[in-house]
Amino acid sequence: MSNVILKNVKKIYDKKVVIDGVDLEIKDKEFIVLVGASGCGKSTILRMIAGLEEITEGEILIGDKKINNIPPKDRDIAFVFQSYALYPHMTVRENIAFGLKMRKVDKKTIEEKVQQAAKILDLTEYLDRKPKQLSGGQRQRVALGRAIVRNPKVFLMDEPLSNLDAKLRVQMRSEIKKLHEQLQTTFIYVTHDQTEALTMGDRIVVLDKGKIQQVDTPEEIYNNPQNTFVAGFIGSPQMNFIDGSLLGADYQNLTVGIRPEKMVCGGEINLSADVDIVELLGSEKIVYFNLGESKCSAKIPADSAVDKRINLSIRKEDIYLFDKTTGQRV
Repeated sequence: MSNVILKNVKKIYDKKVVIDGVDLEIKDKEFIVLVGASGCGKSTILRMIAGLEEITEGEILIGDKKINNIPPKDRDIAFVFQSYALYPHMTVRENIAFGLKMRKVDKKTIEEKVQQAAKILDLTEYLDRKPKQLSGGQRQRVALGRAIVRNPKVFLMDEPLSNLDAKLRVQMRSEIKKLHEQLQTTFIYVTHDQTEALTMGDRIVVLDKGKIQQVDTPEEIYNNPQNTFVAGFIGSPQMNFIDGSLLGADYQNLTVGIRPEKMVCGGEINLSADVDIVELLGSEKIVYFNLGESKCSAKIPADSAVDKRINLSIRKEDIYLFDKTTGQRV
């Protein structure tokens, strides 16, 4: 079993709490994504699971075995970093084999594992090349290969695609998902990119200021956010938040949330606003405008005519309501 359990895990740096009582159960063979803004604590959690950071309080278990005091090399995990961390003087074959060689695995087994990993990652023809002869995507696959040959219980990935260009990121997202399906082991993936989170995770853990805000499937996170932070963080462009009083007496003392893609459709509530900026994004336009004190946006088809003023029609079922004080969904 390669389930991972965090029980009331805390991390304190210089009297500052950076991870504040996190409870999380990651299932065996699950692909789970930790997502949040820079400084939210997602990488710290990953490093504590790996043993690269000490836990101030709480427990971490892998396969129901407490690992708090177990050295990183004995935790049966593999870590794929943001930087590829490849040895430039070694070939692809030598880079992939390095960890096994350090563990004094026999040469025949090493070569078998290297060939297997190279086949999975489409690297067979590059085994005798040096990293400088590879593209960014190929280098990242070498880093993945180095992790695969160890056959770990858990893969930990910290922003592995952030150094790639947009096209390669899309390609590598699907390759990593395919890799997870092939290996059938537990993946814990950290990103600040909510698109990566939505497209890759079986479940998503949304973090803010060292606390878990919500854990659920991508569909539930998007459709049923529990608070304004999750609602605003997940979705592009982000959810619009406006003072409920703009919509009438029924919405007093509430914050109203509306997804940009739901802002212009047949509905019971009608509003209009002056257009600020229009962005063309291929098949869509993003129209930016103000409603009261709130900066808002609407996502509409590219062929829609936009004048200096936009008329909005909103359905009641597309409205999210949040407590104005706590930010919690009501």
